[in-house]
Amino acid sequence: MKHRRIPKRRAAAAGTAAAALVATGITFQTANASEGAAPTPALKTLSVAGAGQLAATLTRTLGADAAGSYYDAKAQNLVVNVTGEAAAAKVRAAGGQARVVQHTLAELTSARTTLAGRASIPGTSWATDPVSNRIVVTADRTVRGANLAKLDKAVKELGSKALLKRSKGEFRPLVAGGDAIYGGSSRCSLGFNVTKGGEPHFLTAGHCTAGIRSWSDKQGGAAIGTTAGSNFPGSDYGLVKYTGDTPHPSEVNLYNGSTQAITKAGDATVGQQVTRSGSTTQVHRGQVTGLDATVNYGDGQVVNGLIQTTVCAEPGDSGGALFAGDTALGLTSGGSGDCSSGGETFFQPVRAALAATGTQIG
Repeated sequence: MKHRRIPKRRAAAAGTAAAALVATGITFQTANASEGAAPTPALKTLSVAGAGQLAATLTRTLGADAAGSYYDAKAQNLVVNVTGEAAAAKVRAAGGQARVVQHTLAELTSARTTLAGRASIPGTSWATDPVSNRIVVTADRTVRGANLAKLDKAVKELGSKALLKRSKGEFRPLVAGGDAIYGGSSRCSLGFNVTKGGEPHFLTAGHCTAGIRSWSDKQGGAAIGTTAGSNFPGSDYGLVKYTGDTPHPSEVNLYNGSTQAITKAGDATVGQQVTRSGSTTQVHRGQVTGLDATVNYGDGQVVNGLIQTTVCAEPGDSGGALFAGDTALGLTSGGSGDCSSGGETFFQPVRAALAATGTQIG
């Protein structure tokens, strides 16, 4: 099928090398540590994609003994948290770096459930951090007084399983008026061009498509698509079906006169270096710091299952693409800060959006 594209309105990203994470590991025996000792399996040198595949395999193999994992880009291997030496031996045998930690995933999941029940306060977020083996809870600048005291109490009751941090910004969905893809007076960013039943569509943020039917590629321009599905809050993805004769290739705009082909969708990995593109701030890079994040936006809008990163974003970047090389990872949801002061930004995982909408990259 011939692909069409939106001129200068393509979602963007480019893969870059993953940034290094330095973690405390287990001391390994050498192959000749003692006479007759069994050789210690060598660590595998892995790409981010290979690390993700190994992590999925080990998570299934280890079961309750698994306690999260992340990519060590400097060493190019997978660090796998475990809670016992037997599980550590299995990780080493598979070529991963084993790291014995205090808290199981079940304990951290229970802590998240506690936070959801006691601390669902607008302006807060939490995500599992495998590097610190804790739930990192973040409160933005709007959380003050009684709400801050309530949050602080809930976190302290979780002991070493949780850590409270403050953000200088304010958590919000990143939608604004301007240019890019337009729905009424709102501006968002196109994420990925996809197909459904052979018909061309594109993905963007659900908080953009909620309540808006028609979309154009310039302010006041002719319609290029109509909203075919929207999910927000809970998740944050929207699907728009192309209705006009608008080009839509499976590629991304790098805002430097070039594009990057997008051939597949993948899962983000903690420690991975990623790139975001949006219509306000164009292309920026950062690192994945957490998965399965929960964000409490204002007015009771809670979104779960997000990718947490250090990539900056600003209003109007919503719906824009998170990529690594030719792999689509996420759709910009919201965050705090800006591209001058930094902050946290959250992304809807694209594979979940594809599955929910019955679409595919291409």
